[in-house]
Amino acid sequence: MTSHATSARPRPRRAVRHLLVGLTVALVAALTPAVATAPAQAAPTLLSQGRPATASSSENAGTPASAAVDGNTGTRWASAFSDPQWLQVDLGARATISQVNLLWEGAYGRAFQLQTSDDGATWTTIYSTTTGTGGTQNLTVTGAGRYVRMNGTARGTGYGYSLWEFQVYGETGGSTPTCGSTNVAQGSPATASSTQDAGLAASAAVDGNPGTRWASAASDPQWLRVDLGSTRTICRVTLTWEAAYARAFQLQTSADGSTWTTIYSTTTGTGGTQNLTVTGSGRYLRMYGTARATAYGYSLWELAVNTTGGTTEPPAGTTDPYNPNLGPNTFVFDPSTPTSTIQSRLNTLFTQQETNQFGPQRYAVLFKPGTYTADVNLGFFTQVAGLGMSPDDVNLNGHVRTEAFWMGGNATQNFWRAAENLSVTLPAGQTVERWAVSQAAPYRRMHLRGAQNQIQLWNGGDGWSSGGLIADTRIDGLVVSGSQQQWYSRNSEFGNGWTGSVWNMVFQGVVGAPAPSFPNPSHTVIAQTPQVREKPFLYVDGSGEYRVFVPALRTNSTGTSWYNKTPAGSSISLSQFFVVQPGTSAATINAALAQGRHLLFTPGVHHVTEPIQVNRADTVILGLGLATIQADNGSVGMRVADVDGVKVAGLMFEAGTTNSPVLMEVGPSGSSASHATNPTSLHDVFFRIGGPHVGKATNTLTVNSDNVIGDHMWLWRADHAASGVPTGWTLNTADTGLTVNGDNVTMYGLFVEHYQKYQTIWNGNGGRTYFYQNELPYDVPNQAAWMNGSTRGYAAYKVADSVTSHQAFGLGSYSYFNVNPAVVEERSFEVPTNPNVRFTNMVTVSLGGVGTINRVINNAGGTANAANQTVYLTTYP
Repeated sequence: MTSHATSARPRPRRAVRHLLVGLTVALVAALTPAVATAPAQAAPTLLSQGRPATASSSENAGTPASAAVDGNTGTRWASAFSDPQWLQVDLGARATISQVNLLWEGAYGRAFQLQTSDDGATWTTIYSTTTGTGGTQNLTVTGAGRYVRMNGTARGTGYGYSLWEFQVYGETGGSTPTCGSTNVAQGSPATASSTQDAGLAASAAVDGNPGTRWASAASDPQWLRVDLGSTRTICRVTLTWEAAYARAFQLQTSADGSTWTTIYSTTTGTGGTQNLTVTGSGRYLRMYGTARATAYGYSLWELAVNTTGGTTEPPAGTTDPYNPNLGPNTFVFDPSTPTSTIQSRLNTLFTQQETNQFGPQRYAVLFKPGTYTADVNLGFFTQVAGLGMSPDDVNLNGHVRTEAFWMGGNATQNFWRAAENLSVTLPAGQTVERWAVSQAAPYRRMHLRGAQNQIQLWNGGDGWSSGGLIADTRIDGLVVSGSQQQWYSRNSEFGNGWTGSVWNMVFQGVVGAPAPSFPNPSHTVIAQTPQVREKPFLYVDGSGEYRVFVPALRTNSTGTSWYNKTPAGSSISLSQFFVVQPGTSAATINAALAQGRHLLFTPGVHHVTEPIQVNRADTVILGLGLATIQADNGSVGMRVADVDGVKVAGLMFEAGTTNSPVLMEVGPSGSSASHATNPTSLHDVFFRIGGPHVGKATNTLTVNSDNVIGDHMWLWRADHAASGVPTGWTLNTADTGLTVNGDNVTMYGLFVEHYQKYQTIWNGNGGRTYFYQNELPYDVPNQAAWMNGSTRGYAAYKVADSVTSHQAFGLGSYSYFNVNPAVVEERSFEVPTNPNVRFTNMVTVSLGGVGTINRVINNAGGTANAANQTVYLTTYP
C-alpha cells in the first residue's frame, strides 16, 4: 500500500507511516438488519437432541460435537480457531424443518449458513447471515432434509465457533424427493469439444427444439457439456440421438467444470431415445463419448436433465425497475428531499467512514435528476453518483471532495471511494475543489463547472497523495496536481489545462492536456485512446424507471463521451437484473445468471464459496458502493467464460483466509476466440489480499481471453499495517497480481502493488498498457527469501520471452524495503529485446532511499538507491 509522510521540502520524498485503522462501529447496529426471532407457528418437535452429531473439528476432547445436542446447556462444542467450520446433526429420517435455535457461547459465528441435505453431500441453504449477533438466536426457517448443519464462514471473535446447544425443530415424515419432470438443461449454457459446422452448435441440443441438433467432428473422444447454473441432484438424463449416436459413453457431473465424476457408463449404447436413471449431483453435466457407432461424429437432437426437488437454490426473483430494493446501505435522494436530511445523512456516513478503511461497511449515495445543495465529503467505501443520463442532469451546489485531515494532511491512504456522473457548482466566492486521493478512487464522468474554478489533487503544504484517475470528465477550469505523485487522465476535457508534476503523469485522449515533456516535467501525452468502452452506470429515465446504460465501444477517441454530444450505447431495464443482497449464495447468483439475468450488487461484503460463473455474452455485472466479493474456503471469486462483451464494473474482490488459486479469471485456460469487435471490459475493479483479516491467493487476476480491456484497476497485497491488522511475509501470501495470457489485451490505468513474486506477468502478444503504478513488497525479510533463481528479486512487470509484440507507456515502480533495506531488486521491467516490444517513459524510485532497484529495464537505466533516489528512462529499446 502506498503511504507517505508530510514533508515541507520542495523535492518529492516519500516516507512511510503505518496504516491507521479506524473501525468506527457506533452506527453499525442502526444500519444492520435484525435477526429474525419469530417462533414457528405450529408446535414443532425438538428433533436434534441425542442424535448423532459430527463437526469439522473440535478444540479438544472436552468439547465434542455431541455436546451441542445433548440437552445440557453446561456442555458445549467448540471448533478450531479457523474458518470455515461446521457442525452437523443426523436426524435419522427426512424431516420438515421450521426452527433452529443456536445457543452460542462467547465465541460465536458472525457469518454462517444453516443448511439441509438428504444425503449429507449436497446442501441447500435455508438461512444465511453475515451479521450474526451471538447469544441465543431463535431462527424461523423453511426447509427439509435428513441432515442439518451450521456452516460457519467468519468467526465473531479470535477463538473458534462454540455452541452450548444446536436445536433443530420440525416434523418427521417428510416425503423423499421424487424425480421431477422439469428439464433443467433447457436454455442453459452448453459447450462442446467440437462442432461439425456453425449450424450444429452445442446450444442446439438444449434449446427444446427436436428439429435442431448438435453434431461433433468425426473423431473420438467428443463431449457435450451443459451448465445447470447451480449444484443440482440429478436423477434422470434423456438423450435423443440423431442417427449418429454413441456406442460407448459416460454421463459425468462436476462442481467446477474441471473435475468429473462418472454417474453412468455404457459400451453398448443403442441410440434412439435413451431415458437413463442416474444418481449424482453437480453444477455441470456432460455426455462424454468414447466410441462412435457410425463413421460420423456424435449427434444429439436433445439432452434433457431432470432433478430431485429442483434447484438447491431458490430461483432469482423479479426486480421492480420502478421501485427496486437497492439494499439498506443505498440512499437515494430526489429534489423533494429536504436539504437538511441529505446533509445529515452525508455527515453521518463521513463520520463513520472517514477512517474506516478495513471495516465491512459499504455505502452508495445516489441523486435523482435535479438540483441540490450539499457538501459531499467522501470517506472510505462510499460512492456518490448521479442518476441522470448525463452528469449535467444532476447538479450539486456545493462540493464533492476528499480531504486528508484524518492523517494530518497525508492523503496517501485515501483509497476505495468514488464520485461519478455528477456536475458540481462551487459555492459563491469559493474556487477550489479538493480531490486528495491515492489508489482506487475514480473521479469518473464528472463535470466541475466554472472556468474560474480548479480541482486540486493535493498540495505540498498538506502532504502527499499518490495515484488516481480522472476519466470521461469535464473540468471547466484548471487541474492542479500539486504534490500528487502519479496520475492517469483519460478521455477528459480540461478547459484551462493542467499544472504540476512529480514522478509520472499520463494523459490519454485528453483535450487540454499539457505538452509532452517527460521527464521534466514528467508528462506523458498520448493523443488518442485506441479502443475503449466507458463504464456502465445506473440511471433513472423520464418515466421513473431504473435502467443501466452500457456505453458503446469507441475507437481512436478524444474527450468525453457525453459533453456536447449524445452518448452512444444501449440501455437495459433493471427488470433484467438480479439485485444481489449480502448473504445471497453463489449458487443463487449463478442460477440467476443461467436464467439470462444481469447482476447488480448492492453495497456490502458478499461471501462466496464457489465461483460466480459468467457464461453468457454481453452480461453486465455492476456494483454499487464498492460492493465486495470475498472468496471463502479457497474458492475463486468469479470466472468469465470466453465469450463476447461481458462488462464487470464497480466491484472489489477480497481474498479469504484459505488460499484461493485465483480471485478472478477471465476466460478459461486455452481461450482463443477473437473478441476484437466486442471485447470484455473491466471498469473500476479492485482486488485486496489481506487488510481486514489474513488473506491468501496464489494469483489475483488472470486474463486468458483475447481482446480484454482493463479500465482502472488496483491489485493490492497488504504488506504493512498497524492497529492489529494482520500483515507479514508469511501471513498475507500472494505470488502474482496480474497474469495476461490472452492476445491483444489492453490495460488503461493499471496499479499493481506488493506481491511476492512478479507483480505483472504478460504472456500474450499484442498487449498494451497505458499508465502503470507499482510498489514492490515492503516486507521482504532478506535477499535469500526473494530470489528468482540467481536473479535478485522479481520484476514489477515481466513480458515473457516468447512475446513478439507489446507496448507500454508511462510506468513507475518504487521500492521501500523497510524490513531489510539491504534487499535489492535487479530490475523493475523485464522484457524480450525486440523492436516490436517497446516501453516509453519509465521511472524507478527508491522511496526515501530505503532499498535498491539496480536497473530500470533489463540491463538499461541507472540505479535507484539512497544516493540517487529517482531514475528516469524515456525509451527501450
